Amino acid sequence: MIRAVLFDCDGVLADSEGIANRIVAEEVSALGWPLDAHGAQSVFLGLSLPDMRPLIEGRVGPLPARWEERLSQRIEHELATSVQPMPGAALALHSVAEAGLPMAVCSNSGRAELAMKMRVLGFDQFFGSRIFSYQDVPRPKPAPDLYLVAAAACGVAPADCLVVEDSATGIAAGLAAGCQVVSLVAGLGVQHCDDLARLLAHAQA
Repeated sequence: MIRAVLFDCDGVLADSEGIANRIVAEEVSALGWPLDAHGAQSVFLGLSLPDMRPLIEGRVGPLPARWEERLSQRIEHELATSVQPMPGAALALHSVAEAGLPMAVCSNSGRAELAMKMRVLGFDQFFGSRIFSYQDVPRPKPAPDLYLVAAAACGVAPADCLVVEDSATGIAAGLAAGCQVVSLVAGLGVQHCDDLARLLAHAQA
């Protein structure tokens, strides 16, 4: 039984990954590791900024102080005027709300960036205080911490929560938390949902 729905943000609710990947590629390339947006997505999809650091430093050496903070600020600034919802995201949120199920959003984005995306998209109304970034838990995805905290905030056992993800990192986190997991991307080892607007019907089929 599904008693709560826990959403990832980027690539699930917010169509933000293309913009973020382009900026990451530009910043990492400037450090001496040439990447385009596709390459950045392949390497960093689903990772938090702290988990990106050792990968980058392994290629270019020590990063400048506060590099992650400056990158996050650049991404946040650009997304504030350009982020769009993923197709079907608004309908999915409305359908979950109409079903009377609590919701949370769980993201490896930073706290300020995540809050901004929810506010700009108008999705914050669905979550209230149940908006969780990697900065709100001891360990980011793929650890289960984000989804365990979100399930507790919804007052629902993890086994009764449906996690909606689009990356192997996020799926691993949801499974480690003991949640039911669906993916908007096929081929990641869990049930594929190809129509976010029909999320609940698809998950309960």
